[in-house]
Amino acid sequence: MALDIDRVREVAERVAASSGLEVVEIEFLGGGKARMLRVFLDKPAAGADPLHPGKPKPGFPGAPMLGGVTHGDCANFSREFGTILDVEDVMPGSYTLEVSSPGLDRKLIKAADFTRFVGSRVKLMTRQLVNNNRHFEGRLESFENGRLTLDLSVASKKSQKKMGAAAGQKLEIEFANVEKANLVPEI
Repeated sequence: MALDIDRVREVAERVAASSGLEVVEIEFLGGGKARMLRVFLDKPAAGADPLHPGKPKPGFPGAPMLGGVTHGDCANFSREFGTILDVEDVMPGSYTLEVSSPGLDRKLIKAADFTRFVGSRVKLMTRQLVNNNRHFEGRLESFENGRLTLDLSVASKKSQKKMGAAAGQKLEIEFANVEKANLVPEI
């Protein structure tokens, strides 16, 4: 029986949703007897509106949109998800299951991630050149109609050097042109 990636994702999302969690990313690594299935989870804040990621529920104005997944959340998800994978034989053969939070520098993958993290610092790489550059860091000011706006004036000095003339400006980038994006932790 071959590995059905879509089926694994569907089971992961079903188990995560039952616990109020979100599947951020799923990775398959290795081969043979050294296969690993890695699942990254996050938990929206209590005041977050699940139907409109990044926006507070009515009655929770100004609620932070970061909830954070706990060690207990990961352990419970791992037990339930691993059991279903084995019982339904979704992952044939032996494998190691690893469940984790996405970390402070989590990847932004879906459009909903960009909506949720408006106001956060991000570092991203584009597929095509924008202002003769592909690497940018700044505050995500908005994400609307498939376009994100970055305020590049808040970038680190190292990033400002890389961005050259673009540093200090506001820049619009098409979501389809984003190859890779991560949050930049602000501690």
